Amino acid sequence: QVQMVESGGGLVQAGGSLRLSCAASGLTFRNHCMGWFRQAPGKEREFVAAISWRSGNTDYADSLKGRFTLSRDNAKNTVYLQMNSLKPEDMAVYYCAADRTAWGTMTREQRGYDYWGQGTQVTVSS
Repeated sequence: QVQMVESGGGLVQAGGSLRLSCAASGLTFRNHCMGWFRQAPGKEREFVAAISWRSGNTDYADSLKGRFTLSRDNAKNTVYLQMNSLKPEDMAVYYCAADRTAWGTMTREQRGYDYWGQGTQVTVSS
């Protein structure tokens, strides 16, 4: 059974930083692309970032480039989302996800991910 467990969310002041972690189990982690998405109150869930399985290439939502950094540690079956210069508009529940099949192509599409965590809340105070 595949499990994705996010952690690291919390309350931070605007301009501050948080690092989210997502630990995966039940799959061959190193063979899967990983993604982060977020959902703010009253809004649809949106793409944040993704990282490939092969080379660790990354992709970010245009509005987040330069502030967010996604990395992975295949030895620990964990991905990390470093979030800097946080803004009130970054406040949301953040979800990590693993793609459907091994050796897939990195994607921004939610339908490309089959395994999801329960989410972790990020609150940014102004």
